[in-house]
Amino acid sequence: MNKKKQSTVLGIDPGYGRCGFGIIKGQGNDWECVTHGCITTESNSYFPDRLSEIYTDLSSLIEQHQIHLIAIEEIFFSKSTTTALKVAQARGVIQLLAAQKNIPVIEVKPNEVKVALTGYGHADKKQMEEMIKTVFHLKEVPKPDDAADALAVAWTGATRMRILQ
Repeated sequence: MNKKKQSTVLGIDPGYGRCGFGIIKGQGNDWECVTHGCITTESNSYFPDRLSEIYTDLSSLIEQHQIHLIAIEEIFFSKSTTTALKVAQARGVIQLLAAQKNIPVIEVKPNEVKVALTGYGHADKKQMEEMIKTVFHLKEVPKPDDAADALAVAWTGATRMRILQ
């Protein structure tokens, strides 16, 4: 793999209680999983402190891994307006961080992630997890689900980035 043309993509499954992240590095069709995980904030913490924690932790990841692109999943909620609004605030913090660091952001719809990874827009959670495991040659499915979702979002961002170049 040509190291000069590699990009590093941070995929984010946004949330304020659990914010999944996945970092991939590569070029073209050749991508590897660098790391993945979940930023977890305490439910009894002051909400602005939770947003600050997400900001600080993601900022550290961006610096450590020299991120070139951030892919973030769009919000899809059909039940709780309150939850959707709080997730939207977390997304705003993430986008502010990206703007401050001059990193482009690609927003992807949940359906787009499924199509990019499986070729099928109605793939279930298990299909998605198995494809993540296969695509990145992982021994097991990333846990928690938020981390696996974030890797899928990163893959989708990398796919779109390749199309745009």
